[in-house]
Amino acid sequence: MNIAVMGETAAGENRVALIPSSVPRLQKLGCEISVVSGAGTKAHYQDQDYEQAGAKICPDLQSVMKESSIILKVQPPTEEEIATFPKNAVLISLLSPLSQPDLIKSLADASITALALELIPRITRAQSMDVLSSQATVAGYKAVLSGASELGKFLPMFMTAAGTIRPGKVLILGAGVAGLQAIATARRLGAKVEAFDVRPAVKEQIESLGASFIEMEEEVSGEGEGGYAKELSEDQHQKELELIATHISDTDLVITTAQIPGKPAPELITKAMIESMEAGSVIIDLAASTGGNCRLTQEGETVVVNGVKIIGPANLPSEIPVHASQMFSKNVETLLKELVQEGELSLDFSDEVLAGTCVSHAGEIKHALTREKLGLK
Repeated sequence: MNIAVMGETAAGENRVALIPSSVPRLQKLGCEISVVSGAGTKAHYQDQDYEQAGAKICPDLQSVMKESSIILKVQPPTEEEIATFPKNAVLISLLSPLSQPDLIKSLADASITALALELIPRITRAQSMDVLSSQATVAGYKAVLSGASELGKFLPMFMTAAGTIRPGKVLILGAGVAGLQAIATARRLGAKVEAFDVRPAVKEQIESLGASFIEMEEEVSGEGEGGYAKELSEDQHQKELELIATHISDTDLVITTAQIPGKPAPELITKAMIESMEAGSVIIDLAASTGGNCRLTQEGETVVVNGVKIIGPANLPSEIPVHASQMFSKNVETLLKELVQEGELSLDFSDEVLAGTCVSHAGEIKHALTREKLGLK
């Protein structure tokens, strides 16, 4: 059983799917590990680190694919990369099946069993495999640091001979994994933090981290399947916007994290809200890749409106590649322990983790929503 670790070719991607410390543990499962030379360099894991851990370093993509049964990657593969994959191999990576359905079709046409890590079910047994949660932790942390560096102000309170400086005010919209980590990081930096979420169940978590929970007068439950938020009615959404508007005008830093699986991100910050904010304020929109929570967000760009910076980062976890890769690797390692039994690949589609994650197998597209996107029965 040979596992191939690919390098990342996507612009701005510094992570690697498997780090050296995972190699010995996978070898105990009866696996051999082959790594494309330089695959971990951007994450500060060198070829010699993999070799010392027991992996084989291959000079290029073609050589690493020889006799490989399992292929590990962070970002979705390109069509050119898919052409090098051995038939019936298993690909484990992020795949964005709903935004790239044609890619899933290409994987099915190549007889690749593709497992999309973003589809790992939100169940207790799969928590240690949950790549979205681990990478959201990194994104929430980095978002606050990025926002603080863009502000022309301190976040903590200072009492000096030159006078007292009030603590900065931070508003977190969406209290999933990224939002909670953003709250914790902002509080560590000494900011005054408020947070809003349409799921009342997260109030206790928000307050336990030292933030104030912004509540709507009329209780609205936006709790969706698997603990995710769900789309609100038009009337509920309008009340949500009115509430946010009353809190955002005197906020120094806003971090938005709200997303709805399979749908565009909900708009939480209108143009009027931006115009009400003070010049020098900063918005970091973590939902930029799905349309953004802010009306004026542009993915990968910084937009300045009336002195307010609106930043739509494309890939924050990649900016902390050492620990982002470490967490990603542990998620993948745990999943592999489910799939490899005594050195043999075991694909049990009655298992809800495999069934929920698999998007293509044996020449067929298995993911229902992707089939729907492609117009297939």
